[in-house]
Amino acid sequence: MTESTDREKLLSNREPIGQYWQIRLERVKKTLEKNNFEVFLVESGSEAKRLVMEDILSGTGAKTIAWGGTMTMEEIGLGEALRQRTDLTQIDPMAQGLTPDMDHLRKAFTADLFFSGTNAVTEAGQLVNLDMLGNRISAITFGPTHVVILVGRNKIVRDLEAAMDRIRNYVSPAHVRRINALLGFEMENPCVKTASCQNCKSPMRICNAWSIIEKSYPQGRIRVVLINEDLGL
Repeated sequence: MTESTDREKLLSNREPIGQYWQIRLERVKKTLEKNNFEVFLVESGSEAKRLVMEDILSGTGAKTIAWGGTMTMEEIGLGEALRQRTDLTQIDPMAQGLTPDMDHLRKAFTADLFFSGTNAVTEAGQLVNLDMLGNRISAITFGPTHVVILVGRNKIVRDLEAAMDRIRNYVSPAHVRRINALLGFEMENPCVKTASCQNCKSPMRICNAWSIIEKSYPQGRIRVVLINEDLGL
């Protein structure tokens, strides 16, 4: 079998998976729209990046932008593209390194447009997140005039119970390991060893503030970009 034939077979095998997710994502799009979110459904991270850079930015008229710690934004190349925009005032949470001060983080509340990922989206159209400081979830719920949430298909779950289980027993332990790799030392959170939440009392506990957003208020303030790819944690 030739290399080109192998690739064609691989692509063929992927197609049913994409179709499966397309159906689920279309259903979630409808429930999110019923909850007053403005929703876009795209096939790839590159298409999501184009949508933001060419349509959403100009549509909001944003002059000042900010973002939370979102892997999805970086994975699709949007972070790099935004940092190259010299016409936009940017509030980057990582601009002062891995431990920015609180005053710097608070500046995000004054942004015209805030970008974030989300830890989970339920099939009922709820955004579910868990933060260490609460700066990300606070900016999503109040402050910036516009919010864009970038969502890989792997974030879709059945209900709130599934969302919380996903966050406690996958997202949080994996995120602690990611932080350790970035900082170059081992946080002593027990989930690093168990790969599941132990409801710990660690001084570096990252699971402190929950947010469940049932609806966007005002209507359309929060834009959700659903992406038919696995992205982020």
